[in-house]
Amino acid sequence: MAVAISKRSEWSNVLEGDSMEQDVESPVTIHPSKLPKQAREDLPKHLSKEGAKRKIQRYVRKDGKCNVHHGNVRETYRYLTDIFTTLVDLKWRFNLLIFVLVYTVTWLFFGFIWWLIAYIRGDMEHIGDKKWTPCVSNLNGFVSAFLFSIETETTIGYGYRVITDKCPEGIILLLVQSVLGSIVNAFMVGCMFVKISQPKKRAETLVFSTNAVISMRDGKLCLMFRVGDLRNSHIVEASIRAKLIKSKQTKEGEFIPLNQTDINVGYYTGDDRLFLVSPLIISHEINQQSPFWEISKTQLSKEELEIVVILEGMVEATGMTCQARSSYITSEILWGYRFTPVLTLEDGFYEVDYNNFHETYETNTPSYSAKELAEMASRAELPLTWSVSSQLDQHAELEAEEEAKSHEEQAERNGDVANLENESKV
Repeated sequence: MAVAISKRSEWSNVLEGDSMEQDVESPVTIHPSKLPKQAREDLPKHLSKEGAKRKIQRYVRKDGKCNVHHGNVRETYRYLTDIFTTLVDLKWRFNLLIFVLVYTVTWLFFGFIWWLIAYIRGDMEHIGDKKWTPCVSNLNGFVSAFLFSIETETTIGYGYRVITDKCPEGIILLLVQSVLGSIVNAFMVGCMFVKISQPKKRAETLVFSTNAVISMRDGKLCLMFRVGDLRNSHIVEASIRAKLIKSKQTKEGEFIPLNQTDINVGYYTGDDRLFLVSPLIISHEINQQSPFWEISKTQLSKEELEIVVILEGMVEATGMTCQARSSYITSEILWGYRFTPVLTLEDGFYEVDYNNFHETYETNTPSYSAKELAEMASRAELPLTWSVSSQLDQHAELEAEEEAKSHEEQAERNGDVANLENESKV
């Protein structure tokens, strides 16, 4: 009984300390105590090395760019099969260079053909001859042919150089250049429009907190991070998901580098679909299905893992899909902290203070893993009959009852024997 009571009191002390911290949230940031500079310098070298944070190679950087490079790609022809996406993905300097080159090359190419037609027909030899009908009026060299090509493809038509009806080959070339010019315009202008209107810039106004935190929420250990939108135009159908990036070795001995494990942030309850008008704290409950079920505060500092968070939705102004990404490594996950509130009620509206968006404050949080806390809670809720002393008492009572029954049976048997002896004597 004493063992059960001590376990129950231990768990109640933990819960009482945490419940008091949950009821009253201090907006003041509590900084952990730091050693003076002289004391830090006097520390042994092995302790200072152990305290240093290990550098972990990121899979996704804080700005959302994936830290992965594709090498030894032999099937490069696949990039040309989707030339439109290839051009859109190019950097701006290369995109503008290709844009200028495509138009310049087409103008030069058709200008050379116009000049060649005029040269073959002999228009160059009859310049100024009013009795001669050229293919293109006022075309007297390659420069004028180049200008006529620009006017034809861009449909400018200054009216000085004009094609005549005595040149069937020129009429055919005019049709070909008009059709190809329209295709080039549609392709290149469409490529530039898509690149300009890419929602990547919209994703830069979607912000994630610098750190993720682990603390108690409604009596359960939770992993939390904060997201916000800096613009007044909202993200439509916004949804959030998270992945745990960690190397894994299977039971068969297969090593899987950068294995991706899903982190539930409300998929089954619908909490992953956000109404992102003001900053929101995304919470992941650490339960038996969570990959953090057996990780305690001490073990977390030794883990080499990365949490990738993905926020996506449609831009309200353009209707295009937008995706913003960020990540948290082990050193950016704070155990025993909560986020400072950023929303205040003003005169007729709510105001968001983004100065405190990344701020956290320390809270009383058990350093045990969620599994250990669940085991402690289950032991505290067991009835007293499960204690060791009560088990011994029950065992003694059962033995006494069995002895009493055996004595009664023996007495009955002795009485039956005595009756039989009396009957025999009679």
